[in-house]
Amino acid sequence: MLEVANLEVVYNEVVLVLRGLSIEVGDGQIVALLGANGAGKTTTTRAISGLLDVHDGEITKGSVTFDGERIDGKEPSAIVRSGLTQVLEGRRVFAELTVDENLITGGITNTDRASIAEAHERVMTMFPVLADRRKATAGYLSGGEQQMLAIGRALMVNPKLLILDEPSLGLAPKLVAQIRDIIVDINNAGTSVLLIEQNAVMALSIADYGYIMETGKVVMDGPAAKLLGDEDVQEFYLGLHGDEGERKSFRDIKHYKRRKRWLS
Repeated sequence: MLEVANLEVVYNEVVLVLRGLSIEVGDGQIVALLGANGAGKTTTTRAISGLLDVHDGEITKGSVTFDGERIDGKEPSAIVRSGLTQVLEGRRVFAELTVDENLITGGITNTDRASIAEAHERVMTMFPVLADRRKATAGYLSGGEQQMLAIGRALMVNPKLLILDEPSLGLAPKLVAQIRDIIVDINNAGTSVLLIEQNAVMALSIADYGYIMETGKVVMDGPAAKLLGDEDVQEFYLGLHGDEGERKSFRDIKHYKRRKRWLS
C-alpha cells in the first residue's frame, strides 16, 4: 500500500536528514517505525504526507508511492483525498473548537454527506468519551481525550492508511494501553497503520513488521515478533550505558556485543 524508496530529505538546502530511507506498509498491516529523538521519524511522516514545504524541507532523491501512485510532490490535501491521513505528534487539536467542530474539520475533503455522517457515527461509537463531550471545547479535554479526538478527526475521511506519530507520547500507562487497543480496532476495521513510536514494546506488540531508524536511515528491520525478542533491540530500548554513563546508540550496541563475543 505504501512504499518509500531510497528517500533523501534536506532542510534549508543544507541539512541532510533522511539518507536513503526505504520502508513499506502492506495492505492491512500495522508497521512500526521506531527510533530515538532525532532519528528522522517525523521527517519521514512529513515526506509521506506532503508537509515538508511547511518546514523548509524537500525530497532530493527517491520516491513515495501510495496505492500504486506516486504522491511525492503532491499537495497535502490531494494526498488526504487519496486515502492517507496523519495524526501529528502532540495531537494538535483545534483548542478553541468543540469536539464536533474538530471532527468536522477532519472531514472537510469529503464531499459525500452520507459518508461524513457514517464516519462521525463510527468515531462516536469508537470513542464513547467523545460522544459524551461532543459540545465540550477541545482545549479543556485531558491529554488522552485529545489524542482520541486527533485520531477520530483523522478517521473522518475513512482512510486506507493512517499514520500515527507518537500517539503514546505524554500519556499514562493505562491510557497508552487504551490507545494501543484503539489502534488494533482501527486496523481490524480495514485501515492499514504506520505507527511512529519511541515506545518499542507497545508498538511491536501490535505490529506485523518493524523498522528501527537511526541518523536518518534504517539500521534494522524484520517481523515485529522477531524484533521484540532481539537482545540488541531490548538492550537499546531498556537503555545501555557505558563506563562513563553515556547513552549508546543502536549501532554502538552492535559493536559492543561483537567486542564481547571476540573477547570471550
